[in-house]
Amino acid sequence: MSTSSIDNFLGSGSALSRLQAHATRLLRLQRQLDALLPDYMARNCKVANLKGEELVLHVDSAGLAVKLRQAVPSLLVDLARAGVLLRDIKVKVAVREYRPAPPPPSRHISASTLNGLDQLAAGLPADSPLAKALKRFVKNTG
Repeated sequence: MSTSSIDNFLGSGSALSRLQAHATRLLRLQRQLDALLPDYMARNCKVANLKGEELVLHVDSAGLAVKLRQAVPSLLVDLARAGVLLRDIKVKVAVREYRPAPPPPSRHISASTLNGLDQLAAGLPADSPLAKALKRFVKNTG
């Protein structure tokens, strides 16, 4: 069996060719949207889908979604001038994958260092904020 390019494979079936055409249109819409939006919006706004004459956009935050929803009427006009006729643009906030914060790095402080810090704290005036902080550090670390 000879190898063929992915384009030949995608173009061979009617379902796959429709999928390829849809993906191409979404990429073209993304480029047009990037050209119309300010940089801070374009970086955080992705074309998610095109359902008939309704464009679906995903944004990173609710604040950006509000700003983009306010800009929908002018975006529709600008896209129409570029030859893209849409009835509506839906803006949805894309929920990012939750990843818990990494655990804080464990640090080892040698006994001699702790002893030196304790001696330094003892040599400072008792009401010194630095002395209090050093004593608290030595107590919690040791």
